[in-house]
Amino acid sequence: MRVTATAQTPSSPAVPPVPPTAEKRPTSRTHHGDTVTDPYEWMREKDAAELTAHLEAENAYTEARTAHLAGLRERIFQEIKSRTLESDLSVPTRRGQWWYYGRTVEGSQYGIQCRAPLASPDDWTPPVLSPDVAVPGEQVLLDGNVEAAGEEFFSLGSFEVSNDGTTLLYGVDVAGDERYTIRVRDLVSGENLRDEIPETFAGATFSPDGRFIVYTTVDDAWRPDTVWLHELGTPVTDDVKLFHEPDERYWVGADFTHSDRFLMIEMGSSITSEEWLLDADDLRGTPRVVWPRRDGVEYSSEHAVVDGQDVLYILHNDKALDFELVRVAASDPAGARETVIAHEPGRRLLGLSTFRDWAVAGYRRDGLERLGMLDYATGAVSELAFDEPLYSVGLSGNPEWAPPMLRLGYGSFVTPGTVYDYVVATGELLLRKRQPVLGGYEVSDYAQERVWATAHDGTQVPVSLVWKRSFGAPAVDGPRPVHLYGYGSYEHSIDPGFSVARLSLLDRGVVFAVAHVRGGGEMGRQWYEDGKMLRKRNTFTDFVDAARHLVDAGYTTPDRLVAEGGSAGGLLMGAVANLAPELFGGILAGVPFVDALTTILDPSLPLTVIEWDEWGDPLHDAEVYAYMKSYTPYENVREGVTYPRILAVTSLNDTRVMYVEPAKWVARLREVGADALLKCELVAGHGGVSGRYNAWKERAFELAWILDVLGLADDAPAQ
Repeated sequence: MRVTATAQTPSSPAVPPVPPTAEKRPTSRTHHGDTVTDPYEWMREKDAAELTAHLEAENAYTEARTAHLAGLRERIFQEIKSRTLESDLSVPTRRGQWWYYGRTVEGSQYGIQCRAPLASPDDWTPPVLSPDVAVPGEQVLLDGNVEAAGEEFFSLGSFEVSNDGTTLLYGVDVAGDERYTIRVRDLVSGENLRDEIPETFAGATFSPDGRFIVYTTVDDAWRPDTVWLHELGTPVTDDVKLFHEPDERYWVGADFTHSDRFLMIEMGSSITSEEWLLDADDLRGTPRVVWPRRDGVEYSSEHAVVDGQDVLYILHNDKALDFELVRVAASDPAGARETVIAHEPGRRLLGLSTFRDWAVAGYRRDGLERLGMLDYATGAVSELAFDEPLYSVGLSGNPEWAPPMLRLGYGSFVTPGTVYDYVVATGELLLRKRQPVLGGYEVSDYAQERVWATAHDGTQVPVSLVWKRSFGAPAVDGPRPVHLYGYGSYEHSIDPGFSVARLSLLDRGVVFAVAHVRGGGEMGRQWYEDGKMLRKRNTFTDFVDAARHLVDAGYTTPDRLVAEGGSAGGLLMGAVANLAPELFGGILAGVPFVDALTTILDPSLPLTVIEWDEWGDPLHDAEVYAYMKSYTPYENVREGVTYPRILAVTSLNDTRVMYVEPAKWVARLREVGADALLKCELVAGHGGVSGRYNAWKERAFELAWILDVLGLADDAPAQ
């Protein structure tokens, strides 16, 4: 294998760095009569010395190519740091006899989880905490900095205190592969118990009585497939298997209902779901199915007590594309259904959170999230109103079953993350905290709006914009540099949200934009259906049409337009680079799913079989195979075109989108003369590096590259 990379040192002459050249080792695969020869598939050998050398050479080349941005990276890092209140506390959340909250401390990478006792049983007003003032009775439950000592990576996958407040469970990942070791701590003594459960999935939970831990494990393809019951103080080898799902299309999870009445065991694919109930006071009993699975029918259940009867509120899409809500008897879920919220096309019901006296419905209408209070007696829904034209809102930390108020999380592109308490009896919205942004940030200095781009088939695609007012209105005052973000898969919506790091772009005159393309969920279930399977190309063409609209309408020019997307959004980036390379000055692809066909053809790889419901099954369906081959970025790199500058960022231990995909993609792009860089974190997972300072530095690296592409690398922020 030949790997070369030359990085300049301060004493070396200005010799352009040479990109690594990976050896070609042709391997062939044949499906549906089509043979593909792949010269770089050998890179899948993660433990091979040649692969390690190649990735290290790629990193050295990327560092050499971006060495001139070192000063800008440091400035952006310092800007993020200076705008962040490094020593801070979250708004306390009441649970049982305690207020629970998190601390961050200046200079520390990880958060510290704490609690303090209630002043009285009737105390529902969270105390106002200050990092400079000691909290009476404070108890540190878990200090992430202590737990992460000596580790290059640290992430929590579970964190829960038992109902009686005496015991803590937490799951730790120190590799980035999302396999967690569960540990248990006695909060009276502060000592860890002997209970330790390795190789688990995220999301373990205590039983209501605190005697048991319910957790899940994964199969060889990283699919959570089995639910287990562990009794504290007993060997892990004695754990009871509560449920196993053999069908590789389905994942499995488990949690207790908010009422603590049932354990709900959930399984689902992208298009089908099924739930089983187990009485919380008889966890070794036999679970019973809510509704037997039917292909294409999704549902989710919540328990409540109405007029003294146990009922289930079930959100489902059986002959209801955007879902409807029904109520059934918990003792006979398959029996008579009472419609509570009827199906309404264009209003996508997202979920229901039940409480003792009322419930909260979450739904999406006109591209925005909404919350509505559901009256158990009448079925009436009262929507909560907010002033901004673009915003995000959702429930945030409501563990109590019968609270007088609801904790909400709110924000927009210009409004920092905000915590409200909503008083149910009066409708009053109490501001508890707004994310501090230091350095004189003023919401009124920035603006946000939504415009519409016309897609190739006439569909109107929403595009959100945010900018700093002092630079003038985009399009009105001339073309501006634009950073365009997109995702468009799994019905995931990119909702308005604030970013401290983004200010380093906005304050240099960059307009941030989001193309809400089909395949996401912004405009309802049909929006998602029209951007998946054999209609996946709509995702890519929508993004191209949105970019073209921004150019044609005078918002920007191609050389001043940088696109970004991650994971499935990275697939989007690779696809649009092939479809319309002339429209972009640069493309940033994070953990990009750019070799999708190779991955989806191999059912032994993590998550592949589950993914067939999203992308199609090219292994057994020739039409799907041909369709995926027509758009997969790695398969469709073009000769004879000028690609925009490309930066691909990945992680060696990512189990969702493996490092090999961007590594192969960059190698193939270089074959056709593209200016492509690869940055691979050698100790990280799908979410990138761990620790807030490390994450800020990583984002500063990416933002500096974006500014360099936009010709703003030497510009200081506007004052």
